Amino acid sequence: MAEKIDFVVLWVDGKDPLWQKEKEKWDPNFNVDAKIRFRDWDNMQYWFRAVEKFTPWVNKIHFVTWGHLPKFLNKDHPKLHITNHSDFLPKDVLPTFSCNPLELNMHRIPGLEKQFVFFNDDMFIIKKLDEETFFKNGKPCDQAIFNALIPNGEQIFQFRANDMAVVNKHICKKDYIKKNFSKYYSLKYGRELYRSIALTPWNQFTGFCDDHLPIAYLKQTLEEVWDYEPELLQETTRNRFRTSMDVTNWVFRYWRLAKGDFVPCKNRGQLYEINDDSISEIENVITSQKKSMICLNDSDPNMDFDTLKERIKNAFEKLLPEKSSFEI
Repeated sequence: MAEKIDFVVLWVDGKDPLWQKEKEKWDPNFNVDAKIRFRDWDNMQYWFRAVEKFTPWVNKIHFVTWGHLPKFLNKDHPKLHITNHSDFLPKDVLPTFSCNPLELNMHRIPGLEKQFVFFNDDMFIIKKLDEETFFKNGKPCDQAIFNALIPNGEQIFQFRANDMAVVNKHICKKDYIKKNFSKYYSLKYGRELYRSIALTPWNQFTGFCDDHLPIAYLKQTLEEVWDYEPELLQETTRNRFRTSMDVTNWVFRYWRLAKGDFVPCKNRGQLYEINDDSISEIENVITSQKKSMICLNDSDPNMDFDTLKERIKNAFEKLLPEKSSFEI
């Protein structure tokens, strides 16, 4: 019998006045510009429709929230587990307004199966997938493509550097390449394989490519990293807001890639930055299902938000016009 697979998804309602008031109490710099990061694209219903249609085999969906819920959500659905931050984070670190403490402690979610897939709320399945898209022979499916971290002044670079520092502290690149040669240099990576070959001579891992798509995890990986670095992970857990010293959930992915605890797979999707130039391509990829999964990243404060939001919703509506059983 195949092992059960759960989904974990983090969601925040940036329009919730109670949440905004709470955040402003802890962060006096939380102004209108900062709120752009939390604006609502009003498309979470399509996330659930896609899960029900394209991955009906999912065992349970752990919906992680500050306390608010989408108005459409059927709270009594048997596959839905609404999880508040207080259900798996210590009281003394709450409230938290950073996703990093939540992601670092996902393995503590009550009832979570040992195999699970982690989603941000901007990651969507848009094509029928089977269980082996995410797990095969009890191991997560992934791509171990080497990357060179490039300092660019952005916080995300610092996060990746912090995560890789943990990996290089405990895992010897040379030893694990010997053990898992066929996984590091799999032909499934296509042209990206040249990148790995070019970065092989470095004594330590210089980084791994991130596709910004849903990540398959084993609970035991998170527990293992916590065993090795409890103080470091606890320090991030205590940070109510992101800091340059944080580690992220990528540390777990990089750890299992470095150790070879995965099954190589082909590329399964793509990240899109939402803007006027990309919107037509986004609409097309959704309606044509050219990719299996997509991430729609909101990073442009100057976009015509209302217009682009409606265009994306219309594309999802064409693909997924019928309500799911997760909707009232």
